[in-house]
Amino acid sequence: MQELIISISGMRGVIGENLFPETAAAYGSAFGAFLKMHHADKNVLSVAIGRDSRPSGQMISSAVAAGLTALGVNVVDLGICTTPGVGIMLRHLACDGGVIITASHNPAPYNGIKLLMDNGVAPSPEIARRIIQLYKDRAFSFCDALHCGQVIRNEQTAQVHVNKVLPLVNKAAIASNRFKVVLDSVNGAGAPSAQMLLNELGCRIIGMNTEPTGLFAHTPEPTAENLTSLCDKVKETGAQIGFAQDPDADRLAIVDENGTYIGEEFTLALAAYHIYSAGTKGPAAANLSTSRMIDDIAAAAGCSVIRTPVGEANVANAMIQNGCVIGGEGNGGVIDLRVGPIRDSLAAMAMVLQLMTETGQTVAQLAAKLGGYTMYKSKYPADKKKAEAVIQKARQLFPKALLNTSDGCRLDLPEGWIHIRTSNTEPVMRIIMETKDPDIAAQWKRQLESLVS
Repeated sequence: MQELIISISGMRGVIGENLFPETAAAYGSAFGAFLKMHHADKNVLSVAIGRDSRPSGQMISSAVAAGLTALGVNVVDLGICTTPGVGIMLRHLACDGGVIITASHNPAPYNGIKLLMDNGVAPSPEIARRIIQLYKDRAFSFCDALHCGQVIRNEQTAQVHVNKVLPLVNKAAIASNRFKVVLDSVNGAGAPSAQMLLNELGCRIIGMNTEPTGLFAHTPEPTAENLTSLCDKVKETGAQIGFAQDPDADRLAIVDENGTYIGEEFTLALAAYHIYSAGTKGPAAANLSTSRMIDDIAAAAGCSVIRTPVGEANVANAMIQNGCVIGGEGNGGVIDLRVGPIRDSLAAMAMVLQLMTETGQTVAQLAAKLGGYTMYKSKYPADKKKAEAVIQKARQLFPKALLNTSDGCRLDLPEGWIHIRTSNTEPVMRIIMETKDPDIAAQWKRQLESLVS
């Protein structure tokens, strides 16, 4: 049996095995108790709750809402919606916090609880630890019958989200192309808002797995091996592009006009190329596991990239503190602060379509211009102790590497880089490496795999 994961990234577990309604209610109450201390000057607090389409989502959402209302906190129930949509709505409605019920790319048996502060950013590590301690100590007290919070329903998320994204691009210019787009939403939460956006941009949409049933049509992580049907559909229909969302629609992977999966690393690179091609100046931000493509793009514009530990909140906070014009993570997550401080597949779609419009180039042509790196991503069952042992062996294997230990260990060498870290959301260790030379990448892969076995 797996242990319930509670970390700075929230709570994630397997329904009926380690994640139960009472668990979710207590975590909701802990968040409510923190918010009441954090906003001690306010008499009435409100929290927006949204969920992806997993069948267990309604149960967990109701339990979290019960935990919050039991402390007198009002809840705005957004229903099934995207993760970036929750961040947008909590600010739109001036809520004091937000909760997203999702396990992101994990399979259907999983679910999770992700918290947001009133600015739409996940809690800092310090605040997350305080909330976790409140949860462990059950350090909260409930209201009497007359002072419980209330739950109200709001179904405006998709429209508000699309309205935030459209000003990023030239709607009429994109619409003039009548792009044929294949959209695979894996039966997650993303299809309603994505279809609304693509319709507004004049696209001809070919939908795949667009019913938000939570019965995922394929393994939900948007990687090459899971998107073969999308590649086939793009080729079969003669579409200009294929978009793949993960279940909560904060990540976007792209398939080119030839039906080739170009890799989720290209999503942020294409968005950054769009931003800098427009003459925008300012730094970018990306995590330590993100391709050097964004460094090349920023450098060509005379700008720099700020590197952060893995985690959306780390990137978002770096962007806010440094006035970054674009940011995100190499897992297909793009952050544009004009929309919100959360990875957003809709913003990424709009920017890529705008880039295609402005350059007149296809996805394959754009990828060829920006690419040239070889990247391997692997994950292995491991706890922190095993991961640390692998890290120490890797440091001995590459003694001349420049070290960054802010998140596991990143080893930078002239030929490329290697990042080894434990996940905040799964009981695994991730090893990611990137080089310009495929032979060196293959050699590193063999060396590191020997350390794990």
